[in-house]
Amino acid sequence: MKKRTNLYKKSALIIFAFSMGFFVIGNFFKSNIPVYSRSVVATTTVATTSEKVESNSTPAPYVPTHQVRPEPVKGIYISSWVAGTPSIMNKLIALVDRTEINTVVIDIKDATGEISFQVNDPELKKEGTDSKRIFDIEGLIKTLHEKGIYVIGRVSTFQDPLFTKKHPELAVIRKSDGKTWRDRKGLSWLDAGGKETWNYILSIAKESYSRGFDEINFDYIRFPTDGDMENIAYRFYDAKTLTKPAQMKLFYEYLHTQLSTLNIPHSADLFGMTTTAEDDMGIGQVFADALPYFDYISPMVYPSHYGPGINGYKKPAEHPYEMIAYAMKGALERASTTQQDIQKIRPWLQDFNLGAIYTADMVRAQIKAVNDSGLTSWLLWDAGDKYTESALQKK
Repeated sequence: MKKRTNLYKKSALIIFAFSMGFFVIGNFFKSNIPVYSRSVVATTTVATTSEKVESNSTPAPYVPTHQVRPEPVKGIYISSWVAGTPSIMNKLIALVDRTEINTVVIDIKDATGEISFQVNDPELKKEGTDSKRIFDIEGLIKTLHEKGIYVIGRVSTFQDPLFTKKHPELAVIRKSDGKTWRDRKGLSWLDAGGKETWNYILSIAKESYSRGFDEINFDYIRFPTDGDMENIAYRFYDAKTLTKPAQMKLFYEYLHTQLSTLNIPHSADLFGMTTTAEDDMGIGQVFADALPYFDYISPMVYPSHYGPGINGYKKPAEHPYEMIAYAMKGALERASTTQQDIQKIRPWLQDFNLGAIYTADMVRAQIKAVNDSGLTSWLLWDAGDKYTESALQKK
């Protein structure tokens, strides 16, 4: 058991290193990429001067449409910076047009805490956490829907340096002085037990669905994993009365109750190791606990994120089929205790170079492992938004 725990700790360090790379990439885009323009991606009609003068009618209010979720889901991740950059976004849309991909996952709120588009909700607007990364979110989603693309919005939930800066009273704090605690990347976290935090996350979900997103995906629904863990404390989560998994389960239930009432599809990203771990790994995530409360569960089972020795491999990243088969076997075993549909399991797969140079055959091997496990849906992740087209089936 001690040996397995050490392996999971090594895997967590790998995830931390990977997250650092993603954070740097995000900052690069922030300084180098212009905002999205509806005139480039979406088809619009420009009125003549006379038409503008003659028309006194008030534009009809925007009414979002929603795509029916495809079965199975085959998707790619797209950062908000790329989604807001027509020259790059058009290439990814063309990739979807040519291949089996039918879904995109776009950041609504990433690790910076910024909402990627300007919000309409007056209360959210007061918070000042929105931005113009995606200049015309409705135009972008309309374009995607016209092509039959299912649009998922990703929300970085409890990792949020912006909202904690505006509301330090809701943040995870230092035991030593009560000030905001930060992880190794210098990022601060929201206290998972804070009801005001829950309401804020719910408001973002409702706002995003009202703008056309078809499904809301929650990431970072966990406790922090790295940093000075000896000096961490919580104002709202009480370890004396609740375990971390119990606290997270309350949050899952809250989201499920609120979003189901509004018929808003919702999904969750979990650590890849949740499909095989025997406990919550200290972060509060238990695979079987989450499965009943979401339409989909997406364990991040990137082979590169498993430490040496997991599944008997010195370098797990070099064995994509075997590692995904191993992870899916664990997921199915845990799902069997919940009486939930196994097709709710929709893993994130690796399409980036870490631990090995990932070829088309290696990406395809992961997809094959998912299918061989009896599952059908999957998502591909690359923080740089560059995908291996030769690994995908043509339309």
